[in-house]
Amino acid sequence: MTFQSKYPDDLPDKPGVYIMKDVEDRVIYVGKAKNLKKRVKSYFKDDLESPKTRAQMRQFHHLEYMVTDTEKEALILESNLIKKHMPRYNVRLKDGKRYPYIKISNEDYPRVFITRRVTDDGSYYYGPFTDSGALKQMVKYLKSLFKIRDCKRMDGPCLNSQIDICNAPCDGRISKEEYRENIDKVTMFFEGKYREIVDKLKDEMAEAARNHEYEKAAVLRDQLNSIDNMLERQKMEITGDLDQDVVALSSDENITCVVVFSIREGKIIGKDDFLMNGAEDTPQSKVLSAFLKQYYSGPRHVPKEIIIQDEVDDARLIMEWLSEKRENKVTLKVPKRGRNHRMVQMVAKNADIIRQHHERVEGALVELKNYLKIPQLPRRIEGFDISNISGKMPVGSMVVFEDGKPKKSAYRKYKVETKGPDDYNMMREVLTRRYQKLVDPGENGGDVPDLILVDGGKGQLNVALEVLNSLKLDMPVIGLAKEFEEIFMPDLPSPIILPRDSESLKLLQRVRDEAHRFAVTYHKKLRSKEQDRSILDDISGVGAKRKMKLLRHFGSIDNILKASASELAEVEGINKKLADTIHNYLEKRG
Repeated sequence: MTFQSKYPDDLPDKPGVYIMKDVEDRVIYVGKAKNLKKRVKSYFKDDLESPKTRAQMRQFHHLEYMVTDTEKEALILESNLIKKHMPRYNVRLKDGKRYPYIKISNEDYPRVFITRRVTDDGSYYYGPFTDSGALKQMVKYLKSLFKIRDCKRMDGPCLNSQIDICNAPCDGRISKEEYRENIDKVTMFFEGKYREIVDKLKDEMAEAARNHEYEKAAVLRDQLNSIDNMLERQKMEITGDLDQDVVALSSDENITCVVVFSIREGKIIGKDDFLMNGAEDTPQSKVLSAFLKQYYSGPRHVPKEIIIQDEVDDARLIMEWLSEKRENKVTLKVPKRGRNHRMVQMVAKNADIIRQHHERVEGALVELKNYLKIPQLPRRIEGFDISNISGKMPVGSMVVFEDGKPKKSAYRKYKVETKGPDDYNMMREVLTRRYQKLVDPGENGGDVPDLILVDGGKGQLNVALEVLNSLKLDMPVIGLAKEFEEIFMPDLPSPIILPRDSESLKLLQRVRDEAHRFAVTYHKKLRSKEQDRSILDDISGVGAKRKMKLLRHFGSIDNILKASASELAEVEGINKKLADTIHNYLEKRG
């Protein structure tokens, strides 16, 4: 139960979690305490040392608190609430589009899906994750296993219900309570409570058998076997002599980067890197502690040893919690010499390199914002180009850069229907097709860009402005002309020229060149397909297999053209009637 208060004296002398809010009831900080009254009282001193804490208390209006039985329970609850609310003054894994999360929606019949946008909408979020491929497989597995709905509108039974991977709550085939039980099992999985899921399924299966509900018992048995098989595979994968994660960070006044090396059976099998928000003016021990609590709170393998570069706050509690998750002892170690110390130094060096890269990117984004006088950092840039030869087979491309990096999953290619040569109208078509999706109801237009870049000068820029104005969209847009690297902007009579060695210009050039490369590659692919076509493709009854057999038999199109009907009929799969059809067609075309 959650209680509300404005004053620390109202709080009990018990362990728990406190949630600080501002005047608009937004969560600004979540903390845990062994003694709620003493911990919260410490915020109300006149001589607060940390500038960050002083800024936090200037925003403070009231707080809520939850009492727990133990400090370890408070630690777990604190971690979950930080992930859910992403409070401004907590040290937290970066709240950006960089990492995917699993979302369990706040609906009567919740959905389970992957998102990169964490909002305070009452839903539950698990993550972040770095391996999006593995994440998609896991979500697909769980949704089919527990038959969780996939549709947004619940407007009638769909294909998923017909192939028995959805319980069709839209058709009343499952009660809200039964559906919630399945969601609870999915939630337990994401919280790493695998044994609890197994025990729960066994109890439900036994009860169904006692009640002679044999069909239900069979479904539960299949779910149990599926999870047991998966857990068995995981056990096989994590056996070995060395089961470690090595964690180190690098930080300056602006950016904190944490890197994790995963070591299994004595081999480095993976590397994850994360940016942390809210780490300014925060000791390294607190940043590492916050990271460990958030990183291991999801469905992630907990290794036997976690090697870290510095002592952390709540070390004892973290080890107890992780040991419980692993169902075996977990230790945190801070090595001072030897192999593990060298590993920590290597991971820290990787963190340094990644942080420095992010600093350059961040600097380029800040430069661009200032040079272009746009309202926010251009974290998402969408770049466009057109490719054609004298108007033939025109194509368009859209590339996306997020935080200075290409996001290839968001790239789009377009077969242009506009007749050419008319580059302006081709660009108009591509931009309209892309941004119409942002305004059409029911369309998923994806994320809104912070900056649009078109390859070209004033003419291409004007086309882009016409499209955005017609759709009543207000987004920053520029044209980048290649010859002199001039930047054309709306309402400016003369182009802007950025310093040749500036990181901001280099970033724009990368976006422009990538859009060009993507368009040209697609155009070449279409041309190649067209060139692979032959006269045989236009003959009824001659498909890809028969075409291949003819070419293998005769060696070339020229030899096929010279062949008689009887010679054509000698080819496997070509009967006399089809041979006559082929011969007559080729003779007419000859």
